[in-house]
Parts: sequence; structure tokens; C-alpha cells
Amino acid sequence: MTGIFLFGCFALFLICGVPVAMALGAATMSAIVFSPEITITTAVIPQRIFGGLESTSLMAIAFFVLAGNLMTKGGISRRLVDLANSMVGNVRGGMSLALILASAFFAALSGSAPATVIAIGSMLYADMVRIGYPKDRTAGLLVVAGGLGPIIPPSIIMVVYCTMTGASVGDMFKSGLAIGVIIIAALMVVVLMFAQKEKWPKIENKIGVKEFITNFFKAIPALMLPIIILGGIYSGLLTPTESASVAVVWALIAGMFIYKELTVKDLVPIILDSAKGSAMVLFIVATSTAFSWLFTFSGISDSLVNAIIGMNLNPTMFCLIIALILLAFGTFLEGIATAVLLVPVLWPIASSLGINAIHFGMIVCISNVVGTMTPPVAVNIFSAASVSKLKMGEIVKGEIPFFIGYLIVFFAVVLIPGISTFLL
Repeated sequence: MTGIFLFGCFALFLICGVPVAMALGAATMSAIVFSPEITITTAVIPQRIFGGLESTSLMAIAFFVLAGNLMTKGGISRRLVDLANSMVGNVRGGMSLALILASAFFAALSGSAPATVIAIGSMLYADMVRIGYPKDRTAGLLVVAGGLGPIIPPSIIMVVYCTMTGASVGDMFKSGLAIGVIIIAALMVVVLMFAQKEKWPKIENKIGVKEFITNFFKAIPALMLPIIILGGIYSGLLTPTESASVAVVWALIAGMFIYKELTVKDLVPIILDSAKGSAMVLFIVATSTAFSWLFTFSGISDSLVNAIIGMNLNPTMFCLIIALILLAFGTFLEGIATAVLLVPVLWPIASSLGINAIHFGMIVCISNVVGTMTPPVAVNIFSAASVSKLKMGEIVKGEIPFFIGYLIVFFAVVLIPGISTFLL
């Protein structure tokens, strides 16, 4: 009864338009106050909210958000786009391939899907449409390629997942890097097929080796950022939080003193935007901690675990069912909210079935990314709409072939654990 009341209140608040973080907290308070089965006081809510933020790993989120904003404003993103275009721009549909590569480069800096869509879309979309690329296909590809943001490390959602399960952030990042490369390859294959089928433009003036070398050297300060972030973590010299803070310092140095596109005047709005973005994520994490705690305290979690164990599912079937559940939640709930809501409930079951923490983590992360591409709550589509000025329906139609390619990789990850773990 408590579980129905808890989730019922949460769903009702969402339908009424209450923000996710506040809906989680309000549902928790409503269950404590009105459910006859709960005998604790509401004083436990602030205790759990503040307890949910007592993790040094969560500090990395704020630094990654700030680093991403500094890169976007400091000219780093433009150098990465130019480098990507000089690598693959000569073939038919080459700018679409460059869009994918640029999204991958930016993903290695920001860890955010909508940030990747906006940053890369604002630099490439208008030029691609101007030279003849289909508007809907270009916006659709932007939506799906932006999904590389939370997969290629560093990734905000991976940090959140590891905080909740105790999994290694470094191992999650290794797995994300491998799967990110597979997704890039899948999207490029789809692009090449449709470029030929629909006769997308081809750049007549070939990009030579000299231009590639020039763009490469210009992009070296930008390429240093993923080396700092991942090298610091994998070498053991830096924790994820320390690595993220060093990335902020380097992004500041590159933007102000190397590219000279960032001024002291720009720093105040950048810091304010980063603070707002970080606060949104951490507010969801905090209130969902109280929600998840009540879910466990009331005994619903144990009942669910026993019910699933009683079904005698093998690990593969369990992973497939969980993937479908996560995809369903992702259509109406923000990705991090889905993770912090369901992982504390589902991970103990997965662990009891012997499922690897990294494999399960990649299922959680990729399914939540898919949610950013599927209406009604589709932040990537909203971000692409703000760049392209197209209607949601047009973007959804344009993204279908790329979305299918992304889904194929996702279900391969779900069904074949080795894809997530072969680098570990």
C-alpha cells in the first residue's frame, strides 16, 4: 500500500507539472504524513536529503559542468569541430561524419547530452543546411550524436551511478569509452548509407593534409583536456573530482591565454550558469535519496527483490527486462532522476544474480541516454529544436534511422556482457 501511495503521489505531482526534484521530495513527505503504515516523522527527510549529498564523488559533477561551459565559451569547441571536419569532410555526407566526431570530442569534455547537442549544433547545423543537408536528418543526427555525451567519459551519470553502487569510476569510464567508439562506428555506417541514398552534399574543395595538420595543432590545447581528465584517473594520480577540478583550470588557461576568446567579464555568467546546472542535478540526487530510502524502509524493496528472485530469471532475461523498464521510465523522467530512483532498488537484485556492476551500470547509463531522445521528456530533442527551429515531430522523423542504430548497440550491450567488460 505504501509503495502505491508513494509512486502514485510522485506521478500525480509530475502530471501537475511539479519539477522532478520537488515531486520526489513532496511524494516522500506525503507518504510519511498520510500513509497509515509509516510511523516515522518528517524530520527524517532533511536528514536523508543532506546525507545523500555527503559524497566527494558528487563534487565532480559541479566541476565537469563548469569545465564544459568554459570550453564552449572559450573557443575550444570550435577547434574540435574544425579538426573533425578536416578528418572526414571530403566524403559524401562528410559534415555529418564531422558532426559525429565533434560530438564525440565534446563528449570527452562535458559529459552532458544536451550540452553536446547545443554546442555542436550551434556551430554546424546552420552551415550544413546552407550547403544542402536535409534539415530534419541533420537535426535528428544531432539529437542522437549528442547521446555520446553521457557515454564517452567523463560522464555525470556514471559518477552518480558509482556513488550509489560503489563501482569504480575508472572502470565505468573505460567501459564507456569502448562502447562510445562502437556507437560512433554504428552512427557513421548509417550516415554513409543515407548520404548515398539521399544524395547528401559533398565538399568540392578537398581538405588537404596541410589543413588537417594546421587544425590538429590548433586543437592540441583542446585535446589536452580529455588526456588530463582520463589520464589522471586511469594513472591513479587523481580522483575523478580532482581530475575534474584540474580540467577546469586548464579550460580557463586555454580559453583566456591560448585561444584568447574568454575574458574576465565572461566568467561571472559562466559560473552562474554552471552553478544553476549543478544545483539542478544535485537537487534531484538529494531528494531522490530520501525517496529511495523510504522505498527501502517500508519493505517495498525487499518484496520486489523476493518477487523477482521468485521468477527464477537468468541474468540475461533480468537485464533485458530491466532495460525495457528503464527505457519506459526514460520517456517521461530525466535520466539522472531515473538512475537515482531505480538503481538503489534494482542493484541489490542484479548483484544477487551475479551481474557485473560495470555491465549493469552501462545498461543504466545508455538506457537513460535513449530517454533523452524519446518524447515527451526528451532534452536532446528540445535542445536540437532550439538550434534548428524545427518542430518536435520533424526532428523525431529525421532521427529514426540513427536512433535505430543506437538502439542496436544498446541491446547488444544488454545481451552481451563482454562488450561492457572486455577492457577491464
